[in-house]
Amino acid sequence: MGVVRHVVCAMSGGVDSSVSALLLKRMGYHVTGVFMKNWDSQDERGVCSSERDCEDAYKVCKRLDMPFHQVSYVKEYWHEVFSNLLREYEKGRTPNPDIMCNKHIKFKHFYQYAVNTLGADAMATGHYARTSQEDEEVFQQKHVPPPRTLFRDRFEIRKPARLYQGADRLKDQTFFLSQISQDALRHTIFPLAGLTKDFVKKIAAEAGFQHVLKKKEHCFNYMSNLLKYIEPKPGNFVSIEDGKIMGQHKGWFTLTLGQRARIGGQVDPWFVVDKDITTGDVFVGPTTNHPALFRDTIQTDRFHWIAEDPPAELVRTQMMECLFRFNNRMPLTPCTVTLNLDGSVWVMLREPIRALTPGQFAVLYKGDECLGSGKIIRLGPTKFTLQKGQNCLSCPPKDTNQQHPEMRESLM
Repeated sequence: MGVVRHVVCAMSGGVDSSVSALLLKRMGYHVTGVFMKNWDSQDERGVCSSERDCEDAYKVCKRLDMPFHQVSYVKEYWHEVFSNLLREYEKGRTPNPDIMCNKHIKFKHFYQYAVNTLGADAMATGHYARTSQEDEEVFQQKHVPPPRTLFRDRFEIRKPARLYQGADRLKDQTFFLSQISQDALRHTIFPLAGLTKDFVKKIAAEAGFQHVLKKKEHCFNYMSNLLKYIEPKPGNFVSIEDGKIMGQHKGWFTLTLGQRARIGGQVDPWFVVDKDITTGDVFVGPTTNHPALFRDTIQTDRFHWIAEDPPAELVRTQMMECLFRFNNRMPLTPCTVTLNLDGSVWVMLREPIRALTPGQFAVLYKGDECLGSGKIIRLGPTKFTLQKGQNCLSCPPKDTNQQHPEMRESLM
């Protein structure tokens, strides 16, 4: 009889992680369920939602005759995710805490706990994603420290694990996994890789997991918690077209590019197109598809390649055709990527995209492979700016001492 492999499964109390644990048990693995507590919070009735989720996860583990543990990462979440969230909002950016939570909590602290403390051969999560490895390959992996330089030793022979979109493209979660380390990915199993959400629910129903099937999928309310820690800074809504003050807002950090601006006394909708954190002004445009919302160029910080090295094509030519998204729900958009010497990349989109936002992550794909991501730190000019430039080519010179708000934001 062969060795029974030990897999630690992250349990959230939801249907996806519950079915993941069930499938791992059916594969014959020794499975341990672990619930992570990342935040201390209570609902309107004073009941801690994480305690309810923990109880639901425990019921599943008990039903499956699995060992159950719970671990707290409240301190780690505060220092490595939420504090970063506060800093980003204070800079006028709109961060993505879900990507950072996966990077720092689930696929770093939880991964280390599973392997080093519980002695797991592999970890598993309920994400809709898949890798290039068969399960047995996962168990063969050894820990390899990440490279300390931009490029790895070219004489080292490696076969990195690749991250691919799951079978259910509507639920695909590779976007949220785009910053995880190669070491963690090589030791991770995604039991739901080839399944759709509907089929997962069917498995849960047949297994008698009624208590998790009835639950609504809930997300951590970041904005309500941010309001407790960031002092609102009121300012003016200013028309991007003529500089007219349209009204007042209660704090620019609660507003992100592309969202509707609630301006009193205005019959027609206006939308946030830019922010000036030095003055507190929020610039707005009069239509949801105003040209001030559309750009086709961005720059990221140092890009995180899931395979650790940039694709060979990009290293060889410094340019590569691939696919882009900065929102997990948006369709993949063709783009050209240019690699910079500092590891950052410029992304030039085939078509301008609405509401590209500093602080969000530019996630790149080649086919159905997720290559990795980089935080957007600089924006190119909008269609509105380019149109104004073309219109003013024959205009007399104007005072250029005042910098356009778009340029202030693009350099944040």
